[in-house]
Amino acid sequence: MREFGESCGLIGVTGMPGEAVGLVAEGLHSMQHRGQESAGMLVNTSQGLDLYKKEGLVSEALADLPSWWRKEGIETAIGHTRYGTYGGKGVLNAQPILVDMAGRAVGIAHNGTICNAPAIKAELQREGVIFQSRTDSEMVLHLMARHLASTGYEVERALELSLRKLEGAFCFLLLGPDGMIAVRDPLGFRPLSLGAMPDGGWAVASETISFPACGAEYVREVLPGEMLVLPYGGGEPRSHCFCTEDGSFDQSRPLSQCIFEHVYFARPGSYVFGDSVYEVRLAMGAQLAREAPVDCDMVMPVPDSGTFAALGFSRQLGITFGMGFTRNHYVGRTFIDPASARRAAMVMRKLQPIPEALRDKSVCVVEDSIVRGTTSTARIRALREAGAREVHMRVSCPPHRFGCYFGIDFPERTTLVAYDRTEEEISGILGLDSLAYLSREGMLSCVTAHSPDDYCTACFEGCYPVQPPRPDEIPR
Repeated sequence: MREFGESCGLIGVTGMPGEAVGLVAEGLHSMQHRGQESAGMLVNTSQGLDLYKKEGLVSEALADLPSWWRKEGIETAIGHTRYGTYGGKGVLNAQPILVDMAGRAVGIAHNGTICNAPAIKAELQREGVIFQSRTDSEMVLHLMARHLASTGYEVERALELSLRKLEGAFCFLLLGPDGMIAVRDPLGFRPLSLGAMPDGGWAVASETISFPACGAEYVREVLPGEMLVLPYGGGEPRSHCFCTEDGSFDQSRPLSQCIFEHVYFARPGSYVFGDSVYEVRLAMGAQLAREAPVDCDMVMPVPDSGTFAALGFSRQLGITFGMGFTRNHYVGRTFIDPASARRAAMVMRKLQPIPEALRDKSVCVVEDSIVRGTTSTARIRALREAGAREVHMRVSCPPHRFGCYFGIDFPERTTLVAYDRTEEEISGILGLDSLAYLSREGMLSCVTAHSPDDYCTACFEGCYPVQPPRPDEIPR
């Protein structure tokens, strides 16, 4: 079984002697929601690059970081928390990945999915390249190695030439001979931001929620198509566009930023693609209420990602906001658990209904999204068993009818509950009294920092900004 995707959390810190390791660890903790399979850290020591990674949550995986790192005064580190969108687990697939490239140590961590990875891997394998992991991140290192000699062993130039061959979603953090490098794909599918550390240091992270945790101040997004080089020891970053020969940025280039980051994936305290996730979710809830109001006794969320949409929905209609579920915070996010059987088994352990809040009431459950429908069906049944008289549901995004091939875990149309079904049919399957979704136009009206045309909505309408892999290339 192959794997060619990662939808994960990245953070890197440089120019912070003696503090980088602890700051990166704190940043990874704040992005635990982006992946729960493994975590790792790559650091620049006086002896060169050194790597530590392990399966498990951040607190588990990084509990035994090498003790000698603390004595090193390490000033640069990158970290990764992993959610593999396809394939198996295992420490070989954990990141970062560290290699020796013609005497030059290079390490990489990746968030996203490279759509043409299967074709590139096949080409490299025909040349005799051997892969040790199932990630497309390793493929990038092999491409760099192929270009290294022709560039006079310049790692940055080899990376630039390799990036031009990639199609799809990717954010990379690398450590090389001269510093930390941050990269974001030309269409900007996944988020990546730059923060300023005290005393001249820098931080780069998938979500700005990590910056307060490590003492950084948000500066700006890493631009789509940007290669940002942050030298060891601090100093001003060097920036250019890797897509163009002269390094200039084409401001007219269309973007395909993932709207599902705002709907579900990112934390409410983050700024993603220039907008506050908190404010966008409130707006989505309010717009949903305008489009699909309901007469009920209580509006309740599915914690935690549905909470702010439910609050916006409740405020717009003037209906009491209540909590009908109590959440066990020691159970992971069920959407990002790759095994569907585990996901279903975790539903009732994660959220339990409160009979006293539900008995004899008509409730409207506001959910951020319905993907497979497995967890929603179990939750609705539990609400009725707890005494709810009516259960309505409103969803703060359109129906998912198409697969995503850019870093989110629903690649097969036939696994989606909305595939080839009407809202009425879905409502019947889930056991609801009524169901309504937010329209695509209503959803996009809630983001303000970019034009609505700058967002990818392929999972709702099937219009892909990049050619997806062929069905026979998708890992099973």
